Amino acid sequence: MKKAIMSKDKSVDKAKFTSYQIIVVALLALTQFSVVLDFMVISPLGYMIMKSMSLSTKQFGFSVSVYAMSAALSGLLIAGFADRFDRRKLLLFFYIGFILGTLACGLATSYPILIAARLITGFFGGVIGSISMSIVVDLFPMYKRGRAMGIMMMGLGASQVLGIPISLYLANIWGWQSPFLMIASLAVIIWVLILVKMQPITENLKIKSDRNAFSHLWHTAAKRKYQVGFLSTLFLSIGGFMMMPWGSTFAINNLRVTPDQLPYLFFVGGLGSLIVMPLIGNLADKMDKFKLFILASIWMILTVVVYTNLLPISFWIIMLMYALMMVGIMSRMTPSMALSSDLPEPQDRGAYMAINSSLQQIAGGVAAIAGGLILVQKDNLPY
Repeated sequence: MKKAIMSKDKSVDKAKFTSYQIIVVALLALTQFSVVLDFMVISPLGYMIMKSMSLSTKQFGFSVSVYAMSAALSGLLIAGFADRFDRRKLLLFFYIGFILGTLACGLATSYPILIAARLITGFFGGVIGSISMSIVVDLFPMYKRGRAMGIMMMGLGASQVLGIPISLYLANIWGWQSPFLMIASLAVIIWVLILVKMQPITENLKIKSDRNAFSHLWHTAAKRKYQVGFLSTLFLSIGGFMMMPWGSTFAINNLRVTPDQLPYLFFVGGLGSLIVMPLIGNLADKMDKFKLFILASIWMILTVVVYTNLLPISFWIIMLMYALMMVGIMSRMTPSMALSSDLPEPQDRGAYMAINSSLQQIAGGVAAIAGGLILVQKDNLPY
């Protein structure tokens, strides 16, 4: 009996995060917070940017999509080289490029400078997620990976709960450039913490390969079992991005939510994600990840159907349904990412994650265009 109890205690201790793992996953969550906030905040700042620079909707739309195009290109370019460098150095290099691009956004005074700044930010920021995923897979075994990814993805929820309201508040006082300056300042602190606290991650360098960068990229892209993961990323991204860019427009025009109420809607949706992500991550390590993905997908489908068919009703009900929908959307991500991360061999991991990130950006851009072609807006609507 004593042996059985001791064995159980050892397995529990083995499943716990070490203090170093906690530090690493917290730093990765902070990087996700800054990168996601930089990508998301430009949309709610759109009316300020368009007014200050006298931009058309087409010009502003291009300033948003150019980030995704640049990120997709960088993902493909880095894929062949991603497994040849210490992942910590790779993260530090691309994160400093992201900081410089974000700073340039905050200092932009003309449309060409803004476009150049978004190109730089997208090129460096677009692959940080794939590098972070590679670090998680290298440092966390499969039975801990769901929780690690759940915590890392809390950065996305935090960007909605804290980042967007704070950014809008600063923008109303000091102008639309101030949120980008805030993000760049925060990112500098995070960069220093990564430099000081994170150890080199070089397990991938122990596996020697005689392939050049191009053949390594081709080999990874052509592998059949990897293509399953790539296809799942494409379909998941298309499904999400066909809806997400139009969330505020739908809420205002169809549900009659006022612009003043929008921050509360985003706050509640982000708060739901923030609470649920670590719980889903914990569940992903305790049950079959594919079953959890199926259950989360069913929940998402049901809530999306209900939310998108709502009529103008009480704002409290709209907030509740939006939060439930966001919980479903975000709950798919942790088990799907954990399943996908188990596909690549160690020597292909960086390339696989980079290609995956690039496909995600491409799918997002295509889906946003498709959504714009499907949706119809009458001239007499507010926005």
